[in-house]
Formats: sequence, structure tokens, C-alpha cells
Amino acid sequence: MSSETITRTAGSVCPFDCPDTCGLSVTIEDGRIKSVTGDKHHPVTQGAICNKVRQLPDRVHHPERLLYPMKRVGAKGSRSFERISWDEAYGLIKARIEDTVQTHGSEAILPYSFYGNMGVLNSEGMDRRFFHRLGASLLDRAICNSAGAEGYRYTMGGSIGIDPEDTVHTKLFIIWGCNLVSTNMHQTMLATEARKHGAQIIHIDVHRNRTSVWADRFIHVQPGTDGALALGMMHIIIRDGHVDADFVREHTVGYEELAAQAAEYTPERVSAITGVPVDELEELALLYGTSESAFIRIGNGLQHHDNGGMTVRNIACLPALTGHWQARGGGAMKGNSWYSRFNADLLERPDLLPDAKVRTINMNQLGDALLDTGEPVHMLFVYNSNPAIVTPDQNKVRAGLLRDDLFTVVHDLFLTDTCKYADLVLPATSHFENTDLYASYWHLYVQLHEPIIAPIGECKSNFTLFKELALLMCFEDDIFNVTEEQMIMEALDSAHNPLLEGITLQTLKERKYMKAGGGQLPPLSSRIPTPSGKIELYSEAMAKDGHSPVPVYNELLEPEDYPFWLTTGPNHSFINSTFANQDKLRKLEKQPSLHMHAADAANLGVTDGERVKVRNGRGEVVLTARVGELVKPGVLVTQGLWWEDEELGHQAINSLTPQRLADMGGGAVYFSNRVEVVKLTDNM
Repeated sequence: MSSETITRTAGSVCPFDCPDTCGLSVTIEDGRIKSVTGDKHHPVTQGAICNKVRQLPDRVHHPERLLYPMKRVGAKGSRSFERISWDEAYGLIKARIEDTVQTHGSEAILPYSFYGNMGVLNSEGMDRRFFHRLGASLLDRAICNSAGAEGYRYTMGGSIGIDPEDTVHTKLFIIWGCNLVSTNMHQTMLATEARKHGAQIIHIDVHRNRTSVWADRFIHVQPGTDGALALGMMHIIIRDGHVDADFVREHTVGYEELAAQAAEYTPERVSAITGVPVDELEELALLYGTSESAFIRIGNGLQHHDNGGMTVRNIACLPALTGHWQARGGGAMKGNSWYSRFNADLLERPDLLPDAKVRTINMNQLGDALLDTGEPVHMLFVYNSNPAIVTPDQNKVRAGLLRDDLFTVVHDLFLTDTCKYADLVLPATSHFENTDLYASYWHLYVQLHEPIIAPIGECKSNFTLFKELALLMCFEDDIFNVTEEQMIMEALDSAHNPLLEGITLQTLKERKYMKAGGGQLPPLSSRIPTPSGKIELYSEAMAKDGHSPVPVYNELLEPEDYPFWLTTGPNHSFINSTFANQDKLRKLEKQPSLHMHAADAANLGVTDGERVKVRNGRGEVVLTARVGELVKPGVLVTQGLWWEDEELGHQAINSLTPQRLADMGGGAVYFSNRVEVVKLTDNM
């Protein structure tokens, strides 16, 4: 038998919840992933990828990777499992579904998922068909960008920004509420190219981070006040005559109403709200109003507040006032999923719901849902998510997961914190083992992924899992006994989205990636799907939905029972809780830390490197204080969702965060969160 090593290279797509959706080049030796780099031919990736994704070989072949189904044999929370077969696992799931439906009704079953894998078949395809057909409760997947997306939609009609490849032509690049260097590296590369041609880069945030250092200027705002800052800029732009009257007249509605509202937000008032000095505010507005071409990259962070939807709505109005949408490289972007949107009706089949009025549970309020004694959830099916780490108000969530009468199934690659509470744990494939279709919510390329290694152990994809369960339950063959290729063809139905015309399964097999619209997007005037067909500075739809129809600043709702605002943002080496179990990446992040202003630390007698307790009425965690001036006085920042580890002292930071919903879209309000800090020595 030959001992010769068989080495090959294959193309792939990064599957994680990141805007870049990179094209990958993967080296495989004897069926194992050896190395991962960027596809140098991909127009956006251009051969560069983040360090996280370079570590994918360690993730795929991790010694703790789940390889077979397991059944709980100890108490919930004990991680006591025994190996079982897929036949036994399927039998247990089928029996529990049938018993739950008969005893409590199908709404007592709740799927819980998000985008741990962004492939459309494995995140919002066969799973949605299965649970729709079952009649299970619907899940409002609003944990990430829903508030901002709704605010932007009121203004622009959808998730519609400029083509990021055009941002190399901008002359003023504003990064607002986004640690771009850590979360959107290829936009950083494009901005760097723009800077070579004279662009100035400004970062607006609550925390001096990697992006602040890289940018040309940093503007430091108080948490949750970005909407007021945008209104202050509007005030100055209107006051000083920098409005593009022709653009406003042709492409917008509601200018007079907006101008009347903005008149109330004087520089002095806005400075008092935001903490931005008047001269900085004046200079920022002048730069923006007079720039030849200005682009605003709207981040996720600022929408995770009580006023998050309105904040994004306010910022989205700025390029309409100045007419920057018509300049090359100008405009704004919250997301771009409108361009490559797939046919969700054919993919998800909401028509299969036996009752169109089935209840919907917001995923941000899982704790309340699991503890609800009136209409309790009796079966929870978790995949593509780790709710025991990512969901707000963790103490309630975990109390619910510990219920003896709750049957929980988790499908994952690892024994996550959520698996501790599972009755069944099912092994999931990595994306390298799947066929799937990908679209970015930032760039405009649709990408096909075909398996490059065989499934490891007894792992199954979400697609296969829910297809096999559906067939076991004798659901309709013509809907469920289909292939990945058939579902991809349905997703690419261009009658639903003309910009997908010419992008077919066959052409993607040949080219691997294709750009929505063929690189020729329709003019702005024909891609603003608001009720008026124009950018809505005044929105009748907002008035009907109970919001102010013009931009306004609303204060945060968290009671002032505790002295500090706490922001729980992403770190550089994890994507939410993904990668947080890999030693190399954990070592780079060192440990969970709490950034605190030096004046606050001095008042509390806290020194740099000291362990402190952070607490409020929802919970408490212990973190290592990092003292300096990266945050404003009265503000705290901790980064990264670390898996719990008693030995290392890692705890779930979301035990502190509230379940309240944002002003729009049912979004999470992770950052509208007050806490206190106490020295451990004072608390013993």
C-alpha cells in the first residue's frame, strides 16, 4: 500500500456571520484540511483573510469535535452523555415531537437558530420547511441587526447601500459604530486604498479600539447618543447651506419637516448629550457637508440600544441631505442583502404553516419564553446558535433550560455551553462538508460551495438532519425529498429578484461566484423601494407604526440604578461565541477584560490588572480591570463572548444584559445596560 501523501487545493467560502463572506483557498492532505488562505482571484477577498479563519483546520479537526449522537444520562448541566445511534436519536425526536403535539399542541415546539453557518440551505432552508410543516412556534431572529435594518428600511426601503468596491473612490470615509478592523477587514482594505488617493478616515464610537488607532481621526461619543450626533450634523449642514437642493427635490420627501426638527438640535445641545465638543461637531459637519464624496459605514454596535432603530434611521438621512448618493464612492451602507436576496418563499415554504396565526417568540426573550407557565415551550431544537452564551438575561435562560419538563435537542460541532442542558446532542458537519449557497450582506457576490472533504465521523448537515426527520415523519416527498441542488435552483429564482438573472446553479458550478446585477446596478431612483419611491426624510409608515415620522433623539430606557454604562462588544479573535474554544485564539485575546476610565478606577480604588466584580439586578461576573482612557468616564467596555470555564474564571457576560426590545424590529438592547463595579476585596 502506497504511503504517498495526496495533496490538493480546493475553493471554498467562509461560512461565518461576517460581512466579508470571503472566497477561500484550502489545502487538503489525505482528506484533512491542512491550511486555509484567501482566494487571490476573488474580487473582494483578493487573497487576504482574517487570522480566525486561518485557524479553521484546528476547528474542523479539533480533538473535542462531536462525532456521533449522544443522549443525556446525568442531570441537566452535568455534561453527562452516552453515545447512541442516529436511528435511536431520530426515534427519540420523533416520539417526543408526536407526544408534544398531541399533549400540548405544535406551538409548544420552538426552533432556536441563527447564523453560525450563513449558507442559505443550512441556515434558512430545509429547517424552516420542517418547522413550518410541523406548525411549531415561529422564532423572530432579531438578535443581531433587526433594529438598525428596520430604521434604515424606513428611510431607504431596504438593505440597500453602495457597492463596497466603489468605496475606494470616496474622499471622506466615516466609520460609525463599527470596529471595522476586527469585523470587516476587506472594507478596511478598500478604505486604505481610498486613503492612498486622498480620503480622510473618521471613526465614531464609544470605545477607542483597533479601528480608532488605524483611522485618521476618532470622535468619542457617549453610548446611545449617536442619533443626536446625526441630528446635530443635520442642523449645521442646513444652517450653513450645504444641502444639495436639487438632489433633495428630486430624490427625497419630507425635507421641510426634517429641517424643522433638526433646528432644535443646536451644537450646544448636541454636545451636552453626546460629549462631543462643539468645535469637533462643527468641523465634522463641515467636512461632511463640503466633501466631494463621502461614505458612511453604519455598524452594528450603535443599534444595540433602546433607540437603535431611530439612530440608524437618523444617520441614513445624512447622505440624502448632501446628495452624496450621486457621487462616486458616496452614500451609506448598513447592509446590502437587498441586491442578492434569494426567493425565501420557495426556500422556506411559509405556506406550509397549518395556522398562519401561530405564535412568534422573539429570540432575545428566550428566558421569559422558557419560564412562561401560561403557554410553556416543551421542546426546544437548537442549531446554528449557542443561546446559553449569546442570549440576553442569561440567568433566566439557564433557569429555563434546566426545566425537567423541557426536552432540548442541540445540533452542533462541539459540546457548547448550551449542550450542557440538552437531552440529545447531535453532531453537525462543518461547512467544508456541505453543499450550500452563500450571499454576503456587504458585498454583492453570490457564491456556491461544494463539499471538499467527506463528512467527519457520523456528522450530518442541518439540511440532511431536517430532511431525514421530515421523511421519517412522512411529510410530503415532493417538498422534503429533494436535493441541495434543487433547493439552490429555487433560491436563485430570478423572477423574485431580477438582479439574480443569469446566476444559475450551472453558471455557479463553472465560475463559483457571480455578482448580483452583473456589476451593473440600476440607478438610485429605481432601487429605493419605499412607499414613495424616494428617500423618506419624513415617513408616513413610521407615523402609522407609532414612531416619530422624522428623525428624533430618544433617551435610553435603562433605569439609573447603577452608575456605569456597559458595552459588550466583539473582540478581534472570536465571532460571537464561535472560535472561543480554540486555544490559539483564546491566547491572543488573553482573558475577559473590563476597560475602565482611570478617573473611575481611582474613585473605586481599582488598579490595572485587578479582578473586579461587575453586577446589576440580573447577574454578576468577575473580570480583569484594564485602566486607561479608551472609554469615557462612566462607561465600561468588555469584548468577546467567552465560553464559561470555572478553572479560568470565564463567565457569561450576558447574565448582565437585558431582555428589553429595541424601538424597532424587535432588536436586542445589549448595550443599554447599567452596572456597578466593586472590588473583590470589598465584597468578600
